[in-house]
Amino acid sequence: MFLQTDDQTIEDLRLFAKRERNGIYDIYNNTSTRGGEGLLEEMFRNPLSDKDAIRKRAAIIEAFAGQQAIFPFEAALLDSVEKYITQKEEHGQSGSASLGEKEISNGVSAFIELFHAVRNFLQSGTIVNVQQLQDDRNKLMALLQDPALEPVQKEKPRAKISYAAVTAFDILIRVKEKDKVVSILQFIYQMDVFISVATVATKRKFIFPVVHPKGTNVLHLDGVYHPELKNPVPNTLGMNSAKSVVFLTGANMAGKSTFLRAFSTAVYIAHMGFPVAAAGMQFSVMDAIFTTINLPDNLGIGASHFYAEVLRVKKVAAELGANKALFVVFDELFRGTNVKDAHEGTVAITHAFAGKQNSLFLISSHIVEASDALRQKPNIGFHYLPTRMNGTVPEYTYTLEEGITDDRHGMIIIRNEGILETLKNGKKA
Repeated sequence: MFLQTDDQTIEDLRLFAKRERNGIYDIYNNTSTRGGEGLLEEMFRNPLSDKDAIRKRAAIIEAFAGQQAIFPFEAALLDSVEKYITQKEEHGQSGSASLGEKEISNGVSAFIELFHAVRNFLQSGTIVNVQQLQDDRNKLMALLQDPALEPVQKEKPRAKISYAAVTAFDILIRVKEKDKVVSILQFIYQMDVFISVATVATKRKFIFPVVHPKGTNVLHLDGVYHPELKNPVPNTLGMNSAKSVVFLTGANMAGKSTFLRAFSTAVYIAHMGFPVAAAGMQFSVMDAIFTTINLPDNLGIGASHFYAEVLRVKKVAAELGANKALFVVFDELFRGTNVKDAHEGTVAITHAFAGKQNSLFLISSHIVEASDALRQKPNIGFHYLPTRMNGTVPEYTYTLEEGITDDRHGMIIIRNEGILETLKNGKKA
């Protein structure tokens, strides 16, 4: 079972690299193989929504982290095997039209060496101490001992192999028993991902969240921060059925969007069974996560920014109508329209969200006047990111506080930048 999400959320959270910036994926990617990289990306695109699956994956990674496990297979060896195995067999059984004799010989030798390295890892490597992988370990041990692979078992690694034997091995490995070979590689890719993420968790001191069953509506993050920031300011926020909506206010540049990204990223990554950038975390499994932090105009259908927002709210409403447990984020809801419509729309939609107490909502807004009407709902909590004035210079703490702020420092910033003076007198030499 996978957590439902969409491209907008993946883009909002900047999970993957784009243009000049890296993505969250790059932080966790310490893999040694191309197959491991691909599997890690697949996990990022398909977070889990099953409590047991999340707990199992997290326990595996935590066990490898506890042992400070090192990926036991040589990257160059795996690269040789991957290139050898993936060559297309266009003519004949051995695929001789695609590979030369030397390439086939090197590929066969590389696979035999890898086969024995995998067997050694299964017998005495760090996987022995990972309880959650014992079934997988036993299955792969049985596969390696399959009579069909007996010639590979008996062949010594790095031994000189005759031309006739190379041909026989090539047919065995790339044709007759290719499915078994692919299964071995898939297992290696899994170990690559688990150990990679475990290494990142240890190096960055990420924590493993506590997972609660779906429907309990628990979400508490202690000291959460965005993993891409060099000097992050951690924040703490808890949500549950009694506070299922958080209304977040703060001036421009106070850090609202960064906080929303940090919080949402932790929720997303936790559903992958991965460690997160926080001091502690507890969460109940959700059905879906939808964020709206950087929503573009939809020029393809001739939609304005406001209409794109309306369509986004409509999509969330449809999912809520299906009685799903959602984690939903809107950054400056209805920013694409006039203040009056934004006020009315923010109150109406936030009230409606408050009626869905099996889901959790984080909504930021500049429409602080909406708070008067929103206080009617006891399950709406109010938090803000403050601004402190140092003379005429605004300073930001980036630290979440309870309550509402009507901080507005746009004109101060405009004056501090000398824009009005420049327009009046021209640019100074």
